[in-house]
Order: sequence, then structure tokens, then C-alpha cells
Amino acid sequence: MARETTGANPSSGKTAGSCASPGSDDARGLASCSGPEEPDLQTFLIATGVVALAEIGDKTQLLSLILAAKYRKPWPICIGIFLATIVNHALAGFVGELVARWLTPTVVHWVVVASLGAMALWTLVPDKVDADEADKGDRHHGVIVATIIAFFLAEMGDKTQVATMVLAAQYHPLWQVIGGTTTGMLLANVPVVWLGARFAHKVPMKATRIAAALLFAALAIWIGFSGVRTG
Repeated sequence: MARETTGANPSSGKTAGSCASPGSDDARGLASCSGPEEPDLQTFLIATGVVALAEIGDKTQLLSLILAAKYRKPWPICIGIFLATIVNHALAGFVGELVARWLTPTVVHWVVVASLGAMALWTLVPDKVDADEADKGDRHHGVIVATIIAFFLAEMGDKTQVATMVLAAQYHPLWQVIGGTTTGMLLANVPVVWLGARFAHKVPMKATRIAAALLFAALAIWIGFSGVRTG
């Protein structure tokens, strides 16, 4: 969920979610204390959806297609993509969270809004990649290591990495941001690795890029107006 501050109820002196002691005035009329709240996966779902759409037609998805054609070993490639993504996005998430701590909430809010707006425009630009990207992993290494190196380097400065930083600055907990963006990357890339060109050619790239751009724009507008209402 979006970052917000919670604290004690000044009138009661009790923190939110605390249970009243038996026999107290606050406990009258209550049959039992409520148990632990169910985990809120809003952040995870937002991060998954944003990155999955942004990854369609992205440079790293095209790299997945090249790696699949070159090595023809789907399982090691998928494992390499997972490891490279979770490390890369963990670093991006920590940077985004640190930036959010250094800046005031108002500044962070409008930086996030501006970044999402820029991401909407960036998503409309088709990415290109060539076979040399796959060779960055060094052909003398195993498939997993080669995929990790090639994918990690290709993801540096990519829009999905920037999206992870932006999401980490605005949403918490951090593990849901990282888990969501990693899941989004796998949802977009695993089918390409397993089905190859047959799958990639059937995906309407232009329509998907427009849908992703609209999602980024809608998220920017939503966060912007949410800040205006609560500010």
C-alpha cells in the first residue's frame, strides 16, 4: 500500500490494533479481540501488474528470446532470469527507499508522479536488442551464469528497474515491491523462453505498449490526486 503514517489514538492512549484488557470500559460489548489482520497484497499486485505490462516488448524480453534461441535450455534460462532480476530489483528497491527517506514526503510524492508520467512516455518507445547482448555472459560459462550476467547488465538503467525504484519510494513493504516486480518480470519472460518466437510474434506489441503507458499515466494521476486530497 502507499506509504502512510500510523500512530496511537490520542484520546484513548492505545495504539491501533491493541486489545482492551478484560473488564475494562473499552472491552464492554466486545465478545473477543480481533486476530491478526490478513496481509494486504495491494503493493505486490500493483508492482506485478506495472512491471509485467512494462516488460512486454522491452529490451530484456527480447534478450530472453535470443537466449532461448541460442541455448535451447528453458529451465536454466528461467532460473538465471529470476536470480538476476531479484538481485537487480532488490538493489533498485533499496535505493528507492533510501531516496524516500532523505527527501520530504511532499517532494517524494511529486517525484514519483513525474517519474510515472515519464515512464508512460518511455513505454511507448520500442526497444531494440541484438545478439551481442546475449554474449555479455561469456559463452564459456554455464547457461545459468551466462543468463544472470547478460540479464543483470541489460536490466541496468532499464525502465523496469526505474519502475522498481519509483514503486519502492511510494509503496511499502519493500519485500512486496521486490517480489511483485520480480513476479512481473517472470510473467512476461517465462512464456517467451518456453514458447519462443511463436509466442512473441502473436503478442500485439503496439497495443500492449499503449496499455502499459496508460497504466503508468493512470497510476501517476491516481497518486497525484491522492496526495492533493490528503495534503
